[in-house]
Amino acid sequence: MLKISASPLPPHRHHHHQSARPKFSSDRNRPAAETLGLGLLRDLVKRIKGEKKMKGLFKPKPRTPVELVRQTRELLIYLDRSPAAASSSKESKREEKMAELSKLIREMKDVLYGKGESEPVPEACAQLTQEFFRENTFRLLIICIPKLNLEACKDATQIVANLQRQQVHFRLIASDYLEKNKDLMDILLSGYEDMDVALHYGFMLRECIRHQSIAKYVLESEHMKKFFDYIQIPNFDIASDASSTFKELLTRHKSTVAEFLSRNYDWFFEEFNSKLLSSPNYITRRQAIKLLGDILLDRSNAAVMMRYVSSKDNLMILMNLLRESSKNIQIEAFHVFKLFVANQNKPPEIITILVANKNKLLRLFNDFKLEKEDEQFEADKAQVVNEIATL
Repeated sequence: MLKISASPLPPHRHHHHQSARPKFSSDRNRPAAETLGLGLLRDLVKRIKGEKKMKGLFKPKPRTPVELVRQTRELLIYLDRSPAAASSSKESKREEKMAELSKLIREMKDVLYGKGESEPVPEACAQLTQEFFRENTFRLLIICIPKLNLEACKDATQIVANLQRQQVHFRLIASDYLEKNKDLMDILLSGYEDMDVALHYGFMLRECIRHQSIAKYVLESEHMKKFFDYIQIPNFDIASDASSTFKELLTRHKSTVAEFLSRNYDWFFEEFNSKLLSSPNYITRRQAIKLLGDILLDRSNAAVMMRYVSSKDNLMILMNLLRESSKNIQIEAFHVFKLFVANQNKPPEIITILVANKNKLLRLFNDFKLEKEDEQFEADKAQVVNEIATL
């Protein structure tokens, strides 16, 4: 039986009378629209932040100095073993690895030298240096220089230079490493015979001979004789580079140089006089006479200097250089010639030559003037003129 409730019905809300009207923006409902807009904006910002966070999760972590060296070593081993000519598929793989290697080399350079405004971090430099010399990465890098592209070559050269100066626990570990791997100097020295690597290897070589024991090894090697030919290579840049290395070897480590010149006096100065001082090339002669002055005027080489200025053959070469049309060569020659004249124990043959050429020499020095006044030069010249006049 159907029961009918006696309770009154709820008030009618006239829903069936009101048709669904579109809501237009009015003063009454604008706040709701604004709230909706702000909500959407917040959602959008959250989504962007979330995407950035996700991107951050997949971003590779910067490699540690040790990882940089290890990954470089692996790629250098691959490069060293891979043949120059390869199939197209292997070639594209090789190019990919070369690009990665170049990137790693650049990153290692940034660790050692700093990047942009940021200075290098000593701790990172020490870690990289230790790892570099812990295994054969240094050797591999030098061997692979001919296979690297130009930019990677430049970066690698800078890395090798920097590593020579890096101290770990107050030790130059590059020096310790090179002591045990002196054959690497043979590789660098032979670079002067290959135009493609000569300048890179030459620069590395000069950095390595900062270490006295390594300079001594090079001075005493058979390569030393080859420098007289390298300096005369027709390629100007390579000849200049060889000349810079030669000068560094003969001026940096005084005691080692003095010992080398005393032991090798005869062949060394015979080559120096005949190939460099008597070279048909003006630049070679000019650099050689300047270097000769630097060597002989150094106190460490006093014994060598006395021996040199007691030779009539050497005197004849110097007198020929005094007659050069080049003022620069004349002046450098004068600085060596004055040592012959100032020698208080001149051998008889030296006196004979000076007396025979007395008038010519006095006339020459009478016209001998520098473009800029130099009191020391004038005093030296007056002393030489006086000494010759009284012979």
